[in-house]
Amino acid sequence: MPQDLGIITRRAAASSLSGLPSRRRDTGGLATDALHLARWQFAITTVFHFFFVPLSIGLVFFTAVMETLWHRTKDLTYLRMTKFWGRLFLINFALGIVTGLVQEFQFGMNWSAYSRFVGDVFGAPLAIEGLAAFFLESTFIGLWVFGWNRLSERVHLACIWIVTIGTGLSAFFILAANSWMQHPVGYRVNPETGRAELHDFGALLTNSTLWTHFPHTILAALVTGGMFVIGVSAWHLLRGHETEVFRRSAAMGLVVSLFATVGVVVSGHIQGQQMTKQQPMKMAAAEALWNTTQGAGLSLFAISDVGQGRNVFNIQLPHLLSVMSTNSWNGTVEGINNLQRQYERTYGPGSYVPDVGATYWTFRVMVGAGFLMVFITLIGLWLFRRRELESAKWFLWFAPFAIALPYIANSTGWILTEVGRQPWVVYGVMLTRDASSPTVGFGLVLTTLVGFTVIYGALAVIDAYLLVRYARSEPPTVEAPAAGPTLVY
Repeated sequence: MPQDLGIITRRAAASSLSGLPSRRRDTGGLATDALHLARWQFAITTVFHFFFVPLSIGLVFFTAVMETLWHRTKDLTYLRMTKFWGRLFLINFALGIVTGLVQEFQFGMNWSAYSRFVGDVFGAPLAIEGLAAFFLESTFIGLWVFGWNRLSERVHLACIWIVTIGTGLSAFFILAANSWMQHPVGYRVNPETGRAELHDFGALLTNSTLWTHFPHTILAALVTGGMFVIGVSAWHLLRGHETEVFRRSAAMGLVVSLFATVGVVVSGHIQGQQMTKQQPMKMAAAEALWNTTQGAGLSLFAISDVGQGRNVFNIQLPHLLSVMSTNSWNGTVEGINNLQRQYERTYGPGSYVPDVGATYWTFRVMVGAGFLMVFITLIGLWLFRRRELESAKWFLWFAPFAIALPYIANSTGWILTEVGRQPWVVYGVMLTRDASSPTVGFGLVLTTLVGFTVIYGALAVIDAYLLVRYARSEPPTVEAPAAGPTLVY
C-alpha cells in the first residue's frame, strides 16, 4: 500500500473487516444480497462488453493492413478483402458501443461509494477515453465509411489507420483506470474529505501494471481478430468460395495470430512475475499454493480444502512455479495462509482470500486456450507453406470452431484478474463491500440485473446473427475505373 495513504485508510480497512458495526450490518442481509447482485451485474455486463471489444480492435487492424496492401499494389483482391472484413468490423463496433455505455453508468448506480472515494482519480482516464479516443474513432469511422470515392486514396487510408490508433488509445485509457485499481499510484487521500485525489497524472500513465496489461490486451485482441479471420476464411475455403480472397485472408490471419499468441504468452509471463510482487495473494490463489514455499512446483491439477487451507490432491511440476515467478530454481513464493496472517496484521481481522477455485481454474483455462491457439496457427501455417491449406478438409472443418478459443481466453483472463483481486475493489485501499451504493436496495439491483442481462443477451444474439449472416456472404465485387474504385452490388 502506498505510503501517502497513511493511517486513515488502514484504520478504515481494519474497521470494515472487523466485527464493528457498519452500514452493511445495520441494514441486515438485504444489503449484503444487493452487494452480491451488484457484483454479478458488473461481472455479466463486463464480460458481455468484452465479447465485442477485442474483435473490434483486431478486425480494424486487419482492415487497415488490407487497405494498405490495396493502396500499394492496386490488386483488387485486397480491395475486396478490405470491404468484406471492414463490414464485419463495423457491425461488431456498432453493437459494442451500446454495451460499453452501461459500464460507466454502473459506477454511479451501484457503486456510488466507490465513485465518491476515487472519482477524482478513476474518472480522469475514463473522461479522456470518452472525450478524445472514442470521438477520434467515431469521427474517422464516419469519414472512412462515407469517404469511398469522395476522399483521396491516401486520406481514406489514413482514416482507417486513425481509427486503428483510436481503438488502441481507448483500450489504453480504460486499462489505465483498471490498472490503478490493481496497483494504485499517483494519488493521496485528503484527510479532511476522506477522498482519494490525483496528484501525479504522469504516475497514473506510467503505472508498471498498465504497461504490462496494455500490450497483453492488444495482443489478445489481435489474436481474437486473427482467429476470427482464420475461422471465417476456412468456412469459405471448405466450400470453394472465392478461393483467392480467403486464401490470402487465412494466410494473413495465421501469421498475425501466431506472432500475437506468442506475444500473449510472453507478456502473460511478465504479468505473472509482476503479480507475484504486487498482488502475491492473487498468484497464490491462482496456483492453490497454501503455504510459502521455496522451490515451489507448478500445479497442473489440484483439489483444495478451502476450510482447512490445504490441497487434498495436487499434481505439480517441481520447482517450475519458482522459476516462472522469480527466475530462480529455489525462489520463494508466498502462500495463501502466510499472506492471510500478514494481511490481518496490516489491515485488521477478516478474510483476504479470493475465491480460490475460480482463480485457480480460470488461470488454467486461459493458459490452455492460449497454447491451443499457438498449436492451431502452427498447423495452419505448415499447411499453407506446403500449399495444402485448401485441400486439408479436416483443418478447414475444425478452424471455425476455434473462433471460440480467444473468447474463452479473454473472458477467463478478466475473471482471473478481477476475482483474484478480491476482497479489494482498489487493492490495499478500498474493500468491495464498502464500495457499493448505500441507498440502492436488493429490488432495484435485481431489476437492473435482469434488465441489463436481457438487453445484453439480445444484443449478443443480434451481433452473432449479423456476423454469421455477413460472414457467410460473398465478398463484394469491385471495379477500378480511372476515377477510382466503385462497388458493384
